Amino acid sequence: MGGGLSVDPDTQVVVVGGGFGGIAAAQQLKSNGIKFILIDLRDAFHHNVASLRAAVQSGFAQKTFIPYRETFGESFVQGRVVKVDTASRVVVLDDGQEIGYTHLILCTGTDGPFPGKFNKVASYHTAIEEYENFVKEIQAAESVVVVGGGSTGVEMAAEVKTEYPDKKVVLIHSRIALADVELRSSVRQEAKEVLLRKGVELVLGQKVTNLKDLKFNVTQKDMVVTTDKGMEIPADFVICCTGNKINSAAYSATMAECLANDGALKVNEHLQVRGFDRIYAIGDCAHIKEPKMAYHAGLHAGIAVTNIINSMTGKPLVSYQTGNVTMLLAMGRDDGVGQFNGYKLPCFLVTQGKSKGLLLWKSWREMGQTSP
Repeated sequence: MGGGLSVDPDTQVVVVGGGFGGIAAAQQLKSNGIKFILIDLRDAFHHNVASLRAAVQSGFAQKTFIPYRETFGESFVQGRVVKVDTASRVVVLDDGQEIGYTHLILCTGTDGPFPGKFNKVASYHTAIEEYENFVKEIQAAESVVVVGGGSTGVEMAAEVKTEYPDKKVVLIHSRIALADVELRSSVRQEAKEVLLRKGVELVLGQKVTNLKDLKFNVTQKDMVVTTDKGMEIPADFVICCTGNKINSAAYSATMAECLANDGALKVNEHLQVRGFDRIYAIGDCAHIKEPKMAYHAGLHAGIAVTNIINSMTGKPLVSYQTGNVTMLLAMGRDDGVGQFNGYKLPCFLVTQGKSKGLLLWKSWREMGQTSP
């Protein structure tokens, strides 16, 4: 697909959400000369694949935020979409502004606790400051408890222990097996072995019972984390890595009939939202049976943009096919586990491919900017 497509001059594609899928879609629309508006809460793309490194290493956070305006100019609008009016084909922002669309790509992603996510209306300077403050807090702590042993919790515990090997780090998980259920059991076992080798203490098969009473992300001496099996674990610093939810607030009120139980949007094989041939859902907010990953969001973006172009040029729509699971876990800068297309990878390949640089180069290249 080259530039200079012959399309209706009234065409305007609105992309809601500037995560991995959103910037991929926006860049493809831009390169094809299609008018678009990208809307996001923040004023910069957050490469949140590297957010946990930014939480332990001072000076790292500035590499994880890439300003939208420098890449997309006036095609970027900062704000929170609070409503999708499907009848009038407009999206409504929290300040009352209405932006019309001929086609809509929803890529609102997931929300979850800091430092894994940073989803608020704020400047990237503010965001960087919050990460730097987190680093100072963690540096002051002697013992760290990570609650939740999914992929984020596993990576968080590994990052802390790698950067601060003298700190006591405890990972508490309600299940026996760590990381994502979609991963091969051998990969999940290897993640456990890497954590133990680094010196992380594991409390598995136990739920934290006093989560609401704990202060997260602040160093406070003499905190005690209790579990449903009667364990009491002292901590100076507690990080919550549970409770990620689909960001459905923008569309849930007006598209309720399209929602899956988790708030994601039901889509057909072309990634069109059920019942709406001009609305696409990509990334985490698309109800597709596969892990929620940046890699998949990028693939979805290509399908959605191709189908918007094909629908305007009379060509048949293309379909999205899920494949075998590819997932890499960075276990600190010096280790990693994962699988590619369903096959387990050696640790050194994951370390070279992801853990060392956390794929930051890819996002800076995609945004057409130079990393600081």
